[in-house]
Amino acid sequence: MNTSIVRKEILPSLALFGALIAATLAIDALLHALGLVWIGRYLGIPGTLLILSSFAYSLRKRKLIHVGQPRSLLRLHEVLTWTGALMILVHAGVHVYSILPWLALTAMLVNVASGMTGKYLLERSRRHLAARRDAYAERGLAGEAVEREIFWDAVTLDMMKQWRAVHFPITLAFAVLGLAHIFSIFLFWQWQ
Repeated sequence: MNTSIVRKEILPSLALFGALIAATLAIDALLHALGLVWIGRYLGIPGTLLILSSFAYSLRKRKLIHVGQPRSLLRLHEVLTWTGALMILVHAGVHVYSILPWLALTAMLVNVASGMTGKYLLERSRRHLAARRDAYAERGLAGEAVEREIFWDAVTLDMMKQWRAVHFPITLAFAVLGLAHIFSIFLFWQWQ
């Protein structure tokens, strides 16, 4: 594998995921040091709201809403999801005592990793296809000849776009487990 691909494309994704884990540990340690652990207990609420608001991108992409530009909504989706995941991770800390929250937390982390991987794969494939198209055009091939030459790469890119078929069920699993966790909190809350 080309080291420039690792340095320019894989390492930034890994660093962003690592930053999520490192920021979680740092914030959790800070809350413990300051005796403010109780704050983490309530960070699940704004974290969940941020993740829910990040779905504006998905709604726009499926033409269920017509506000906003898809590219800026995608960027907002990434930022809100990362920040929401950070809050939920701090919320969970090391204080999870039952299986349901652990399952929801695991599904969330897999979902975040899936989204980052899909983003990497799609961007990489799009750049590769554009570079091949440009290279053939520079060699003097006309539009239809270029399209014939890159046909299989274009088919591969279309297949890569289907990663959402994997990302969506992971998101759904996270949503179901998260909702079950929230429901169980309300069910077993000490209301007195």
